[in-house]
Amino acid sequence: MKDDKIVIVDYGMGNLASIQNMLKHIGVRAAISGDAAAVESAGKLILPGVGAFDSGMKKLHELGLVPVLDRRVREDAVPVLGVCLGMQLFTRCSEEGTASGLGWIAAGTRRFAFRGEPARLKVPHMGWNAVAVNKPSVLFHEMHEEPRFYFVHSYHLVCDDEEDVLCRTHHGYDFASAVERGNVYGVQFHPEKSHKFGMKLLENFARRA
Repeated sequence: MKDDKIVIVDYGMGNLASIQNMLKHIGVRAAISGDAAAVESAGKLILPGVGAFDSGMKKLHELGLVPVLDRRVREDAVPVLGVCLGMQLFTRCSEEGTASGLGWIAAGTRRFAFRGEPARLKVPHMGWNAVAVNKPSVLFHEMHEEPRFYFVHSYHLVCDDEEDVLCRTHHGYDFASAVERGNVYGVQFHPEKSHKFGMKLLENFARRA
Protein backbone atom coordinates (compact mmCIF):
# COMPACT_ATOMS: atom_id res chain seq x y z
CA MET A 1 0.00 0.00 0.00
CA LYS A 2 1.42 3.38 -1.02
CA ASP A 3 1.60 6.25 1.47
CA ASP A 4 2.58 9.90 1.28
CA LYS A 5 5.82 9.50 3.22
CA ILE A 6 9.04 10.80 1.72
CA VAL A 7 11.89 8.30 1.61
CA ILE A 8 15.42 9.66 1.58
CA VAL A 9 17.35 6.96 -0.25
CA ASP A 10 20.29 5.67 1.77
CA TYR A 11 23.04 4.25 -0.41
CA GLY A 12 25.88 5.38 1.83
CA MET A 13 26.58 8.71 0.12
CA GLY A 14 24.98 11.95 1.27
CA ASN A 15 23.82 14.30 4.03
CA LEU A 16 20.77 12.20 4.81
CA ALA A 17 20.19 13.23 8.43
CA SER A 18 20.56 16.92 7.57
CA ILE A 19 17.82 16.65 4.95
CA GLN A 20 15.59 14.66 7.30
CA ASN A 21 16.08 17.20 10.10
CA MET A 22 15.22 20.14 7.85
CA LEU A 23 12.05 18.38 6.71
CA LYS A 24 11.16 17.59 10.33
CA HIS A 25 11.59 21.27 11.18
CA ILE A 26 8.86 22.19 8.68
CA GLY A 27 6.57 19.38 9.85
CA VAL A 28 7.20 16.90 7.05
CA ARG A 29 7.83 13.28 7.90
CA ALA A 30 10.59 11.48 6.05
CA ALA A 31 12.32 8.14 6.49
CA ILE A 32 15.92 7.29 5.68
CA SER A 33 16.17 3.86 4.07
CA GLY A 34 18.19 1.81 1.62
CA ASP A 35 15.54 -0.90 1.56
CA ALA A 36 13.79 -1.63 -1.73
CA ALA A 37 10.47 -2.17 0.07
CA ALA A 38 10.62 1.33 1.52
CA VAL A 39 11.29 2.78 -1.94
CA GLU A 40 8.39 0.73 -3.30
CA SER A 41 5.94 2.22 -0.80
CA ALA A 42 7.19 5.83 -0.83
CA GLY A 43 5.01 8.70 -1.88
CA LYS A 44 8.06 10.78 -2.85
CA LEU A 45 11.78 10.13 -3.09
CA ILE A 46 14.89 12.15 -2.38
CA LEU A 47 18.21 10.90 -3.77
CA PRO A 48 21.03 12.80 -2.05
CA GLY A 49 24.69 12.29 -2.77
CA VAL A 50 28.24 13.34 -2.00
CA GLY A 51 31.17 11.67 -3.74
CA ALA A 52 32.06 10.05 -7.04
CA PHE A 53 29.62 9.16 -9.83
CA ASP A 54 30.81 5.58 -10.38
CA SER A 55 30.82 4.84 -6.66
CA GLY A 56 27.26 6.12 -6.36
CA MET A 57 25.97 3.94 -9.20
CA LYS A 58 27.89 0.94 -7.88
CA LYS A 59 26.30 1.27 -4.45
CA LEU A 60 22.79 1.63 -5.93
CA HIS A 61 23.34 -1.54 -7.96
CA GLU A 62 24.81 -3.44 -4.98
CA LEU A 63 21.73 -2.61 -2.91
CA GLY A 64 19.43 -3.71 -5.74
CA LEU A 65 17.83 -0.27 -5.84
CA VAL A 66 18.22 0.61 -9.52
CA PRO A 67 15.28 -1.49 -10.84
CA VAL A 68 12.82 -0.34 -8.15
CA LEU A 69 13.91 3.29 -8.43
CA ASP A 70 13.57 3.15 -12.20
CA ARG A 71 10.11 1.62 -12.00
CA ARG A 72 8.83 4.07 -9.37
CA VAL A 73 10.13 7.10 -11.28
CA ARG A 74 9.42 6.06 -14.87
CA GLU A 75 6.23 4.00 -14.50
CA ASP A 76 4.62 5.23 -11.27
CA ALA A 77 5.69 8.87 -11.85
CA VAL A 78 6.64 9.26 -8.19
CA PRO A 79 8.18 12.72 -7.62
CA VAL A 80 11.92 12.43 -7.06
CA LEU A 81 14.40 15.11 -6.00
CA GLY A 82 18.10 14.58 -6.68
CA VAL A 83 20.60 16.59 -4.64
CA CYS A 84 24.17 17.25 -5.83
CA LEU A 85 25.60 13.84 -6.84
CA GLY A 86 22.03 12.53 -6.69
CA MET A 87 21.08 14.85 -9.54
CA GLN A 88 24.18 13.89 -11.52
CA LEU A 89 23.17 10.23 -11.26
CA PHE A 90 19.97 11.16 -13.16
CA THR A 91 22.09 11.64 -16.30
CA ARG A 92 23.39 9.12 -18.85
CA CYS A 93 27.01 9.27 -17.77
CA SER A 94 29.75 11.43 -16.24
CA GLU A 95 33.23 12.52 -17.24
CA GLU A 96 34.17 11.48 -13.71
CA GLY A 97 33.93 7.79 -14.56
CA THR A 98 32.71 5.08 -16.91
CA ALA A 99 29.47 3.87 -15.31
CA SER A 100 26.08 4.41 -16.90
CA GLY A 101 23.74 6.65 -14.96
CA LEU A 102 20.00 6.30 -14.37
CA GLY A 103 19.16 8.17 -17.58
CA TRP A 104 16.09 10.01 -16.27
CA ILE A 105 17.34 13.30 -17.72
CA ALA A 106 18.79 13.52 -21.25
CA ALA A 107 22.10 14.97 -20.14
CA GLY A 108 25.74 14.28 -19.40
CA THR A 109 27.76 15.31 -16.38
CA ARG A 110 30.94 17.29 -17.11
CA ARG A 111 33.78 18.72 -15.06
CA PHE A 112 34.20 22.48 -14.92
CA ALA A 113 36.66 23.52 -17.64
CA PHE A 114 37.71 27.15 -17.77
CA ARG A 115 39.66 29.09 -20.38
CA GLY A 116 41.23 32.54 -20.24
CA GLU A 117 40.62 34.71 -17.20
CA PRO A 118 38.07 32.33 -15.57
CA ALA A 119 40.80 29.65 -15.49
CA ARG A 120 41.88 31.16 -12.16
CA LEU A 121 38.59 30.11 -10.58
CA LYS A 122 38.73 27.30 -8.09
CA VAL A 123 37.31 23.84 -8.62
CA PRO A 124 35.36 22.62 -6.78
CA HIS A 125 32.86 25.46 -6.97
CA MET A 126 32.25 25.99 -3.27
CA GLY A 127 30.13 28.44 -1.30
CA TRP A 128 27.02 30.55 -1.75
CA ASN A 129 25.83 31.54 -5.20
CA ALA A 130 22.68 32.91 -6.81
CA VAL A 131 20.44 30.92 -9.12
CA ALA A 132 18.47 32.34 -12.04
CA VAL A 133 15.15 30.53 -12.43
CA ASN A 134 14.32 29.89 -16.11
CA LYS A 135 10.69 28.80 -15.82
CA PRO A 136 7.85 28.47 -13.31
CA SER A 137 8.29 25.56 -10.92
CA VAL A 138 6.71 24.28 -7.75
CA LEU A 139 10.20 24.16 -6.22
CA PHE A 140 10.41 27.96 -6.27
CA HIS A 141 6.81 28.72 -5.29
CA GLU A 142 6.62 31.96 -3.27
CA MET A 143 10.41 32.29 -3.10
CA HIS A 144 10.22 36.07 -3.54
CA GLU A 145 13.80 37.11 -2.94
CA GLU A 146 16.68 36.31 -5.26
CA PRO A 147 17.40 32.75 -4.18
CA ARG A 148 20.90 31.83 -3.08
CA PHE A 149 22.12 28.36 -2.27
CA TYR A 150 25.23 26.58 -1.01
CA PHE A 151 27.30 24.67 -3.59
CA VAL A 152 30.14 22.14 -3.34
CA HIS A 153 30.86 20.43 -6.68
CA SER A 154 33.39 19.93 -9.46
CA TYR A 155 30.94 18.59 -12.07
CA HIS A 156 27.72 19.92 -13.54
CA LEU A 157 24.96 18.84 -15.92
CA VAL A 158 24.85 19.64 -19.63
CA CYS A 159 21.30 18.97 -20.86
CA ASP A 160 20.36 17.98 -24.40
CA ASP A 161 17.12 19.95 -24.12
CA GLU A 162 17.16 23.47 -22.71
CA GLU A 163 13.56 22.92 -21.56
CA ASP A 164 14.89 20.58 -18.88
CA VAL A 165 17.03 23.34 -17.32
CA LEU A 166 15.17 24.89 -14.40
CA CYS A 167 17.95 27.15 -13.09
CA ARG A 168 21.33 28.43 -14.14
CA THR A 169 24.20 29.67 -11.98
CA HIS A 170 27.40 31.44 -12.97
CA HIS A 171 30.84 30.09 -12.06
CA GLY A 172 33.19 31.03 -14.87
CA TYR A 173 30.25 30.37 -17.20
CA ASP A 174 26.55 29.64 -16.78
CA PHE A 175 25.77 26.05 -15.88
CA ALA A 176 22.57 24.13 -15.12
CA SER A 177 22.14 24.29 -11.35
CA ALA A 178 18.66 22.72 -11.29
CA VAL A 179 16.62 20.60 -13.69
CA GLU A 180 13.00 19.58 -13.98
CA ARG A 181 11.22 17.19 -16.32
CA GLY A 182 7.79 15.93 -15.28
CA ASN A 183 8.14 14.24 -11.90
CA VAL A 184 11.95 14.44 -11.96
CA TYR A 185 13.58 17.34 -10.09
CA GLY A 186 17.27 17.88 -9.46
CA VAL A 187 19.39 20.52 -7.75
CA GLN A 188 23.17 20.80 -7.89
CA PHE A 189 23.29 22.81 -4.66
CA HIS A 190 22.65 21.59 -1.11
CA PRO A 191 19.25 22.77 0.17
CA GLU A 192 20.02 21.20 3.56
CA LYS A 193 22.90 23.70 3.93
CA SER A 194 21.08 26.67 2.40
CA HIS A 195 19.09 28.04 5.36
CA LYS A 196 15.75 29.69 4.52
CA PHE A 197 16.01 29.18 0.76
CA GLY A 198 16.81 25.49 1.11
CA MET A 199 14.07 25.03 3.68
CA LYS A 200 11.51 26.65 1.37
CA LEU A 201 12.60 24.52 -1.58
CA LEU A 202 12.29 21.30 0.42
CA GLU A 203 8.91 22.42 1.76
CA ASN A 204 7.72 23.10 -1.80
CA PHE A 205 8.89 19.68 -2.98
CA ALA A 206 7.23 17.98 -0.01
CA ARG A 207 3.91 19.80 -0.23
CA ARG A 208 3.52 20.72 -3.91
CA ALA A 209 5.45 18.35 -6.20
